[in-house]
Amino acid sequence: MDEGGGFRAIDRDVGQTSQLVKVSSRRKASGKERSVMLLLVIRIIYAVTCAGAIAAYVSSNEANPPSVIRNAPLISFFLLMAITQFATIVDLLFPRKHIEVVTAIYFGLLIGFLLSYLAKLALAPIVAPAFHGTMILITNLVLPYLCVTLLMQTKDKFRFIIPYIEFSRDVRGGRPYVLDTSSIIDGRIADVIETKIIDAQLVVPSFVLQELQDIADSSDKLRRNRGRRGLDVLTRLQANSHVEVKLHDVAPDDGAGLTVDQRLVHVAKQLGGRVLTNDFNLNKVAGVQGVDVVNLNDLANSLKPRHLPGERLVIKIMRAGESPGQGVGYLEDGTMVVCEEGQSQIGKETEIIVKSVLQSSAGRMLFGRLPGPADK
Repeated sequence: MDEGGGFRAIDRDVGQTSQLVKVSSRRKASGKERSVMLLLVIRIIYAVTCAGAIAAYVSSNEANPPSVIRNAPLISFFLLMAITQFATIVDLLFPRKHIEVVTAIYFGLLIGFLLSYLAKLALAPIVAPAFHGTMILITNLVLPYLCVTLLMQTKDKFRFIIPYIEFSRDVRGGRPYVLDTSSIIDGRIADVIETKIIDAQLVVPSFVLQELQDIADSSDKLRRNRGRRGLDVLTRLQANSHVEVKLHDVAPDDGAGLTVDQRLVHVAKQLGGRVLTNDFNLNKVAGVQGVDVVNLNDLANSLKPRHLPGERLVIKIMRAGESPGQGVGYLEDGTMVVCEEGQSQIGKETEIIVKSVLQSSAGRMLFGRLPGPADK
C-alpha cells in the first residue's frame, strides 16, 4: 500500500471512531433530556399539589388550623409553601444520588426506630419512671445511628430479601462484559461472539475508544496497524446481531488520577459487570479489588485438547531448547513442546511421550521425551 492509501485508511478508521463517539453522545444526550424533562414535570406537579393542599388547609374551617394561621392566612400560605419547597431545593443541590446509599439510610432509620420502640417496651418495667425520658432520648439517638452506619458499611455485601429493594439494571443476557483495549485489538472476542456462547452486553468505555483512536493515529506503523485492527474488530462487533455493544460515556473527571486499568475496574464495579481482557496485569488488579475477570488467554487454553502424561504425540522438532540436548516443537494449536534429547531430531517428524504439562495464563507447555527401548 502506498503512503497516500495508508493515510486514507487511517482517515477512514478515525472517521468510524468519531462516528461511534457521536452516536454514543447523541444517545446519552437524548436520555438526559428525557430524564430532565420528566423531573421538571414531577416538580411542577408537586408544587401545584402543595399549593392547592395548603390553600385548602389555611382557608378551611373544617381543618381547624391554629389561630396564628387563621389570623394571617396569606403569610401562612407562603411560609408553608417555602417549607414544602425546601425538599425541592435539597433535591436540586444534590443531583447525583446513589440508590444504595438512600436505601441504607432509609432502612437504617426504619430499623433503628423500630428497635428503639422495642427497647422502650422491654426496659420500661426495670427503669425508674424518672429516667423514662432519658431512656427514650438515648435509644432514639443511638440505635438509628448504629443501624444506618452498619448498613452503610455493609451495603455492598448486604442484600435485602424484601421484593423491589435491590435495584438492578435490565441487562440483556446477564452481567455485562467491560472490554479493555488489549481484548479489542486482539480480535479473538469477535470470533468468540460468532459462536453465540456469549449473549451478555459488551461495554466499551469512552476512554478505551479514545485510546484506540490515539493508537490508530500513531506515527509508528506497528501501533497504527494495531489501532486500525481494533477499530475493525469494534465495527465487526457492532454489526453482529447476536450481541449488544454499548459505548459507555465516562466523564473525564470521573476517576481522575487513576490509571486506565483502575478506571476499567471502577467502571466494571459501577455496572456490576466483569472485565474481559488478555492483559495479565489487569487480571491481577481486578482480582485484588474483587472484580470478576474473563481472560481470553485462559479461555483459549481451556479449549485446547488435553494431553496426559504417558500419551504419545508426533511433532516436528523445530529448534534447540535452552538446556543442552533439548529440542522444541509445536502442536497445531501453537502449544510449545519441549523434548528431552530431541536436539538430534531437529527438522524431523518425531514421536514423543508426554512427561508433564505446565499451565498458566501465558499459555500451556508440554514436556516430553523420546521413546526408549522399554516403551516399545
